[in-house]
Amino acid sequence: MADATLFVEMAEAETDETARQEALQEAARALEEADGLREDIELRTLLGGKLDPNNAYVSLHAGAGGTESCDWADMLLRMYTRYFERKGFETRLLDVQPGEEAGIKSATLHVIAPYAYGFLKAERGVHRLVRISPFDANKRRHTSFAAVDVTAELDDDIEVQINEKDLRIDTYRAGGAGGQHVNKTDSAVRIVHVPTGLVVACQAERSQHSNREKAMRMLRARLYELQLDRQRKQAEQFYGEKGEIAWGRQIRSYVLQPYTMVKDHRTEVEVGNAAAVLDGHLDVFIDAYLRRFGAAS
Repeated sequence: MADATLFVEMAEAETDETARQEALQEAARALEEADGLREDIELRTLLGGKLDPNNAYVSLHAGAGGTESCDWADMLLRMYTRYFERKGFETRLLDVQPGEEAGIKSATLHVIAPYAYGFLKAERGVHRLVRISPFDANKRRHTSFAAVDVTAELDDDIEVQINEKDLRIDTYRAGGAGGQHVNKTDSAVRIVHVPTGLVVACQAERSQHSNREKAMRMLRARLYELQLDRQRKQAEQFYGEKGEIAWGRQIRSYVLQPYTMVKDHRTEVEVGNAAAVLDGHLDVFIDAYLRRFGAAS
């Protein structure tokens, strides 16, 4: 606010019209930045959950539907990547499993930023897309589903008991762009927690040891989140009793045909500019979710 006041005073003192307009434009930008900072601080007062200040893991999973759902999961990956860029969040792609023909079957991102989990927990659930399929020669309208899972990276002082006997650990060759950068060793690690069926994987590092360490940190986080889910009985809310990624479980719908509209079914917020949403403009949905549910979510 002080910067805006200074620019207004400079504008009033200017006799050159061009310089005066430039000073007024700087004042307007300073006010916009101050307003954005105020809203951000206001939102953070709603993030009072124990894990809200932590970094987060964001996992995407294509639903039933083959290529359509894999392509939709890839679109969501791009959407969140753009959102993270806009927010200035640091991210690392820990694992990605490509689809057979297009898109991705799954992907996991490590998001490193203050209150990353607090903001991103609003995105946890099933996302539904309606569009004219680019893979359908008859140009029919298709509905696709993909699930977004968000878990908080745990601090070291939070204890989660994991029995090594309950783990199945596989190693495989990490994917690469080809040529000299192809990983020629089985450095990627996939861990299955047999009692719960939880699966985590990491191929971001060249070292198998480092990938295993990161995968174990993810597993701890997901097991802790599962415990919280059981306490809050939210697993049914997000995925249904059988954990399906399908109709009736979506938290948000993205309609591209026969009209364009993105609607959040929890807050009733609607945005007509679907292209902007898919380009990472998610603040309106996240803000509405936090104002309605806050730390109770």
